[in-house]
Amino acid sequence: MDSKTTKPMPTEAGIRAFHERCKAFYPADAVNASVEQQRQWYDALCAEFDAPSPEGLTRRDERVAGRIPVRYYRPAEVASETRVFYIHGGGFVVGSLESHDAICAELAHGAQVELVSVDYRLAPEHLWPAAFEDCCDVLEALLADGRPLVVAGDSAGGNLSAGIVLKAKAEGLAGIVGQVLIYPGLGGDLTRGSYVEMAQAPLLSTADVDYYREVLKAPADQPFAHPLKAADLSGLPPAYITGAHFDPLRDDARAYAARLAQAGVDVTYREEPQMVHSWLRARHMSPGAQEGFARLVQGVARLVGTA
Repeated sequence: MDSKTTKPMPTEAGIRAFHERCKAFYPADAVNASVEQQRQWYDALCAEFDAPSPEGLTRRDERVAGRIPVRYYRPAEVASETRVFYIHGGGFVVGSLESHDAICAELAHGAQVELVSVDYRLAPEHLWPAAFEDCCDVLEALLADGRPLVVAGDSAGGNLSAGIVLKAKAEGLAGIVGQVLIYPGLGGDLTRGSYVEMAQAPLLSTADVDYYREVLKAPADQPFAHPLKAADLSGLPPAYITGAHFDPLRDDARAYAARLAQAGVDVTYREEPQMVHSWLRARHMSPGAQEGFARLVQGVARLVGTA
């Protein structure tokens, strides 16, 4: 705990510096501003943490079904025919192909695998199930060519990733060989566990999570929107799940990993002890985030067969 406040706070200097740098671009009470203002702040924040593109990596922008923007990343070395489908975070309200471009590029490069990211429709202009349907459409398009696929995403993107994998299982859709959930929000109880312990954690509060849920307006009893409410997790593809200790979403990651393991699914769970929500962006300034990202790359590489 920070001795000057009652707010949970990591002690690692790098992640604390990251937190301070973020506050200069994205205020703690950002959700009280207009959606337009939130997006402007978020875009500026993402630009602040941009990084050089890996040497030899190429990008190609296309549209699925003539309307859903996607970006293909091909690193200089590709060691597997399996691809990664990456779904960005942002509370279903902010984020784009650009916001996670550097993260996607480095993940593709590190795992030596082609990666495809999606620019799904955002709330509040497009309520549930718009984003979910966009991701499902891209998933089906990618699987149509017969190549294996790992579905990955962070935060809201982790939610969408888990949800579309559940739907694929329900519909008997083959070809998904792994799922990667990075500090995902999976529909946990806002009055228990980490939602209480980390209610005032840096960069994401429980009130923020509640706001994003209210904006999205997904049905409370819909397991594709709240994967922790799924009755049966057996038969799902292997998973790599990573949570952050200083994050109200932490117990969602823990609980889902535990339930997958209980259902007989091969799951690797890693919790970053000094990390906060959105730590992926701190990978070039925090030793803990650098280590966490390296382990994430290894987890993806194992699932796609390049480890």
